[in-house]
Amino acid sequence: MSRPELTGHASLFYNEKEARKYDSSSRMVGIQREITERAIELLKLPSNRPSFILDVGCGSGLSGQVLEEHGHVWVGCDVSRDMLNMANERIERKREEAMGEGDSSKDDSDNDMNDNDDSNNDNNKGGTTTEEPSPGDLLHHDMGTGLPFRPASFDACISISALQWLCYSNTKEQIPKKRLTRFFSSLYQVLRRGARAVLQFYPESSEHAILISECAAKVGFAGGIVVDYPNSTK
Repeated sequence: MSRPELTGHASLFYNEKEARKYDSSSRMVGIQREITERAIELLKLPSNRPSFILDVGCGSGLSGQVLEEHGHVWVGCDVSRDMLNMANERIERKREEAMGEGDSSKDDSDNDMNDNDDSNNDNNKGGTTTEEPSPGDLLHHDMGTGLPFRPASFDACISISALQWLCYSNTKEQIPKKRLTRFFSSLYQVLRRGARAVLQFYPESSEHAILISECAAKVGFAGGIVVDYPNSTK
């Protein structure tokens, strides 16, 4: 099977059909969950508070869902609008489910509050109802052009199965080394001091892995490459 990175730009490969196929595959969902759990483990985030996490190449939001389950707030960016549409559908479903549960809880409590209706009505005059914010936000963006966020915005960053796309060029203007350097330079800036980034990727060759590592080190990142499955052909 040919690598998807060899077929053209990610935004063209992950069209609506491929995005829905990806998002509905129980195999892919399981793999994404496993890798994201591993990334969270490596981030070593504080356990006593939620963290604000950047998800680069967030796709259909599978990794973001795992971040939410761990109590974190995230912003995801991806170059594929169709993948982001899938992620947005997931966020909207979750919001609707949460609102439905809230309405049900309100109905259950109405009878208990009948005796206090007059006082409650007085207290609620002029009040407003606010919708609970989503724990995830989305941005359509090509990571190879640099990340468009303010300095020191994020507590951590994850990227699942996306970084290897920067090792390929679809036009003569796209130079992998320059795109990787631009990405890592901007990532270094948007992370807070002491923050970690865990970027899982599938290099086609050892040369790609070395290129990624060198570009990260050049802009100030420490650490290295962790190989969880050394015998994998991917």
